Amino acid sequence: MKFLIAGAGAIGGYLGARLAKAGEDVTLFARGPHLKAMQERGLQVLSEEGDFTVRPNVIGDLQEVQHADVIFLGVKAHGLTQLAPQLTHLIGDHTTVVSTQNGIPWWYFQKFSGLQADEFTGLHLERVDPGGAIAAAIPADRVLASIAYFATEIAEPGVIRHHEGNRLSLGEPDGTRSDRAKAISDALIKAGIRAPVTQKIRTEIWVKILGNVAFNPISALTHATLVKMARDTEVGPVVRQIMMEVEAVAAKMGITMPISLDQRIEGAAKVGEHKTSMLQDLEAGRPMELEAVVGAVVELGERMGVPMPHTRTVYACTRLLGLGS
Repeated sequence: MKFLIAGAGAIGGYLGARLAKAGEDVTLFARGPHLKAMQERGLQVLSEEGDFTVRPNVIGDLQEVQHADVIFLGVKAHGLTQLAPQLTHLIGDHTTVVSTQNGIPWWYFQKFSGLQADEFTGLHLERVDPGGAIAAAIPADRVLASIAYFATEIAEPGVIRHHEGNRLSLGEPDGTRSDRAKAISDALIKAGIRAPVTQKIRTEIWVKILGNVAFNPISALTHATLVKMARDTEVGPVVRQIMMEVEAVAAKMGITMPISLDQRIEGAAKVGEHKTSMLQDLEAGRPMELEAVVGAVVELGERMGVPMPHTRTVYACTRLLGLGS
């Protein structure tokens, strides 16, 4: 398969590097100093599992690519509005587009089959897909969902540091098993990534949202790591209240969480002194994924009449930081 990593940042770059190291045909798309560094010196990965450097094809213009079997969308949720229209010439009848974004993905309601399906099928969330640009550019049947469970960051241009975790769950939005999901999973497993194919990707998305909505904005406001937030006697109860509100929204959509709040909080604590992606973006002066991760859930809560006082308060305060997208 021919892979295109459309956004070779911390997440996409790590996946691309692993695939390239395993001998897959990989093209990385990037911009700025990171692009220049990778073109000149290759892409280096620093990890306790072993450091390595790869030299795949690296481009700064998507028009240089004429074909891709699999496109990984490696940009943050707010970056898709600009990226998606640039990919239309690459998306054919057999192209698979793998979403990796945090929060509620733009495709979530295109083929919705949960409770109140008549109400939610085709629902458009402006906070997630402004103007419908992403949905217009990427056909719904080309999308394969994924959820990343590893902590990475760009240590410097051309260098990605892998902190922990090595799993990328894959799943068809309609819950079916497919040959394309299996083929991509096999390639990722060969590259050293745990890549299970699940029929419950929508539920897994909400499990991750549960933690992201609670921890990410609080981390941006306090600059605290995951373990500090989870263990703090004052902040911990706030985290729990936010999770309860998010769980109530998910329940309205027919999602039953497979783990308890205690398990979700403890899982975050075990990650340790790790900064959330939202805090990393804030400290680097980049736009945060506030709207797709938190704002969209608040919007859903409003539509369904679910009270979300703790979530709304933290969301409103985080917006004042001025970097929410």
